Amino acid sequence: MPRPKRNLLATAQETLSPPASLDEGHTIAKIWKAEGKNLYSVELPSRKEPLLVELPSRFRSQIWMKRGGYVVVDTTAFADRDNKLDGEIVNVVRDEREWRKQSYWSVHSSVGGCPADDFRPSEFVKKSSYPEDSDGDKPMMPPSDDSDKES
Repeated sequence: MPRPKRNLLATAQETLSPPASLDEGHTIAKIWKAEGKNLYSVELPSRKEPLLVELPSRFRSQIWMKRGGYVVVDTTAFADRDNKLDGEIVNVVRDEREWRKQSYWSVHSSVGGCPADDFRPSEFVKKSSYPEDSDGDKPMMPPSDDSDKES
């Protein structure tokens, strides 16, 4: 039997509006990879290696997350347990524009250089897939077979 519609609407409303402030141990993280079985690897602004976090049952099959989205992670949730989980997702950022207006978001995005960085926290700036020492701005295409033949 499916969950009542009122539970779905309550969960959706809760994730739509950002809290006034983040609790102790809560931080904004970027979803890096879905590991399966409601486990996600997330990237924190202060750490380079990803954390493994769990999605609670109230969000499962109700709120869909994609790679590159933002969530609020409680890193103290599993501190007393000895397992591979580093935290728990406590909220999902759905309306990013509303969340960016909050004071705790500006802590993550206060440092930045170009106007394109204003749309994401500076710690999560998109990195170029091309090395810096490449010959040009665009990748080179291999020679075509037509150039080998003379007509």
